Amino acid sequence: MDAMGDASELERPLRADAARNRAKILEAAARVFAERGLDATLDDIAEAADVGVATVYRRFPDKDALVAALFEDAIDDIAALARRALERENSWDGFVWFLEEALERQCDNRGLRDAFVGSPYAQEKISAAKHRVGPAFSALVLRAQDDGYLRSDVTETDILVLEMMISSLGAGVTTDETALWRRYLALALDGLVATRTHTRDLPAHAPDVAVLSALHHSRAHRSHTKPD
Repeated sequence: MDAMGDASELERPLRADAARNRAKILEAAARVFAERGLDATLDDIAEAADVGVATVYRRFPDKDALVAALFEDAIDDIAALARRALERENSWDGFVWFLEEALERQCDNRGLRDAFVGSPYAQEKISAAKHRVGPAFSALVLRAQDDGYLRSDVTETDILVLEMMISSLGAGVTTDETALWRRYLALALDGLVATRTHTRDLPAHAPDVAVLSALHHSRAHRSHTKPD
């Protein structure tokens, strides 16, 4: 089949059973990547979705295509979070709520975190993603600055860098220690706020072994995702 035939086939609506299989595969992939990161294979996805691996390949020719679909869903979710945050009456509350929700997704989902910080697909499509999330995120930042809550010298890039740094602490942290990233977000927020009469209450300090484990997994992840 030629390239034009392939494109037209992809554009045709899926049959009901094919659409169900695609949804099952995406749901299973989200679970598996969340637990194991992007190292999970299409065989792993097929097993979790309870379909044959050939069915996975019919919907997604390779793992990059599957990661791409999940990445697109994740970007849509983050953009929706930013729009919902803008609906909050207090601009600082909306800004903080957005950071908490976005970080919770990245820290609880290894695959999403890997896609944001190390996936080749993310690197190729990050500009397009910024166009989808950027307007609402920029509005969140500007509103909080205009209202005098957020430091006027803080840039959007500053906030994105802090978010990436904090999300890296989600790597390898067990369920009982998921408050680790929340502690460092609280510390970061005290540095971002324009004025304050008191500091934020910090979540309980995780055991030293948990902190060291998170840092170790973060370094291992960066080494693993570094291009050859």
